[in-house]
Amino acid sequence: SLDSKSLSVDAAVYPVCVSFLGRFYQSLQDNNVKFTSADIEKALVKTCKDAKGKENRFCYYIGGTHDAATKILNEISKPLSYHTPVDKICEKLKKKDSQICELKYDKQLDLSTVDLKKLKVKELKKILEVWGESCKGCAEKSDFIRKINELMPKYAPNAAKARREL
Repeated sequence: SLDSKSLSVDAAVYPVCVSFLGRFYQSLQDNNVKFTSADIEKALVKTCKDAKGKENRFCYYIGGTHDAATKILNEISKPLSYHTPVDKICEKLKKKDSQICELKYDKQLDLSTVDLKKLKVKELKKILEVWGESCKGCAEKSDFIRKINELMPKYAPNAAKARREL
């Protein structure tokens, strides 16, 4: 099985690939999925259905989304069926498509302390997007801030609570 040491080596080089596949591998074990290429592939497509942001992009590159142009799922399912460490799989994927390794997570904002007024509208929109929300009819920055503050208790309850205590 994967230990945390083997994950940290290339997590900095291929952050999305290593993190996504690491969690995916763990979910295969947790759900007692049979380690056959076919079963792993099915599970991967299912996992990709719920992927958001950069992880959805990753799924697109490997062919895990319905609109993907290429299908290289077997480059993941086959080695995973032999329990190959995910960092090694990500390294091999780089040879197939270098864009896979260029995927990095957006830096996470600490919603409990960030000054929303200092963020760009693009960053405010991103917060809503991550929550699966949009701001219909928002024109001004203050509209986006109002919407975020309105939705924060639902999507980031701890941050909302911390802000009230500031």
